[in-house]
Amino acid sequence: MSEFLLAIDAGTSSIRAIVFDALGGAVATAQQEFTQHYPQPGWVEQDADEIWATTLAVVRRVLAEARLDAAQIAAVGIANQRETTVLWERASGRPIHRAIVWQDRRTADVCERLRADGHEEAVATKTGLLLDPYFSATKIAWILDTVPGARARAERGELCFGTIDAWLLWKLSGGDTFATDATNASRTLLFDLQAQRWDDELMTLFRVPRAVLPEVRDSNGDYGATDATWFGAPMPIRGVLGDQQAALVGQACFAPGMIKSTYGTGCFVVMNTGADIARSHNRLLSTVAYRIGGATTYAIEGSIFVAGAAIQWLRDGLKVIDAAAQTEAIARNASGSNGVYLVPAFTGLGAPHWDPHARGAIFGLTRDTGIAEIVTAGLQSVCFQTRDLLDAMRRDGAASACTLRIDGGMAANNWFAQSLADVLGVPVDRPNVIETTALGAAYMAGLGIGLYQSLDQISAQWGCERRFDVQMADGTRDTLYRGWKEAVMRVLAPSPADTAASHPA
Repeated sequence: MSEFLLAIDAGTSSIRAIVFDALGGAVATAQQEFTQHYPQPGWVEQDADEIWATTLAVVRRVLAEARLDAAQIAAVGIANQRETTVLWERASGRPIHRAIVWQDRRTADVCERLRADGHEEAVATKTGLLLDPYFSATKIAWILDTVPGARARAERGELCFGTIDAWLLWKLSGGDTFATDATNASRTLLFDLQAQRWDDELMTLFRVPRAVLPEVRDSNGDYGATDATWFGAPMPIRGVLGDQQAALVGQACFAPGMIKSTYGTGCFVVMNTGADIARSHNRLLSTVAYRIGGATTYAIEGSIFVAGAAIQWLRDGLKVIDAAAQTEAIARNASGSNGVYLVPAFTGLGAPHWDPHARGAIFGLTRDTGIAEIVTAGLQSVCFQTRDLLDAMRRDGAASACTLRIDGGMAANNWFAQSLADVLGVPVDRPNVIETTALGAAYMAGLGIGLYQSLDQISAQWGCERRFDVQMADGTRDTLYRGWKEAVMRVLAPSPADTAASHPA
């Protein structure tokens, strides 16, 4: 058997393809960004056909870079941005609308109505999720209600829904595979966590026809093969995971209580809870960590909508930097943020606030404030949001983390990693391979094809490249974090009760 694995990491802003060897070493990498569309404030869309074309391009490029033919790849694994919603024609494979991205807020009012009608507790009990436009169900209904004739076509079985994994599986297989895995299904608001199946009551509540939903398979299941047309020979597809679950696998967080944090476009802190569904009382999410051989492992998760996206905004929006890599030197040469706080609530706030109406702001500006302070505040905002999530997990009864394993693009920034350890008050471990999302997809494919016999075999390959120990005094940490909490309180949207009190009849 070949010992080369191909991972397709379909992220929010780019597609990355990496060929790994059996020891988890990267042989070759290719990456390409694709277009983000913002048709209205709070709306975020992508062109599913562009995502597919980008995927084709990077896979062809990485095979050429690795000097491998498709026939030399043992298996393919896919990791994907979750919740992002695509609907396409079953007959033609054409999308009927742009993909609605997980960051999109257009269905906030729908979620609020469902919450006001008393549905959130029942939904949370079944799905582990909250009523928020972040998840797929309300996005599906919006497309079906907006595109002329779509709902009737969906009822007739003419349309398919998928998160990006299902869309790419359909395209890669030439339309032979219409499936998703349990981790992605668990992010739709339509999947019963305990029963591990699509739920009829949830489909009725969200008005989603069963006919559009893909088959749900194990994370290391058989997903067919790539059509030989695309790469010259078929490649078995044996691993599919949502990107954050893939990072959990890539970080070898297989024991209950182990925790990782990924810093990409957003930030996601995920803790393995084993065979038990952990129910949060602090507005965190219960989700599937992975499902192998029919056995489900669960996790608890905190989601931050804007992490690396804040740095992208500094580059593309404010144009105060030319490249994300510049931020480390800028922050290192600055004397802190000097009381400046950037709250990057560009598309609302995620856990633990879950406020879709919050908007971003910068506080603490003075005549002395310059680019260095704003850049530093942007990096620190990600650290503070991570602290919000870890504190919520502790309030839910989780043991205080001894260490935090980090990954993703921002993890390469040494200043950020050190600031993270200081703000959290716990050591931070950075692995030898920081592209752990892709690595986790490769590992799952390797399990699926029999290249690895157990999770223990994978765990033995994890290594720490650098540990960042806490250097900040407790008093300084507490002062900085109090300032952050005050800044967040100022961007939160007023509750209906607050609004009524300020505008009495």
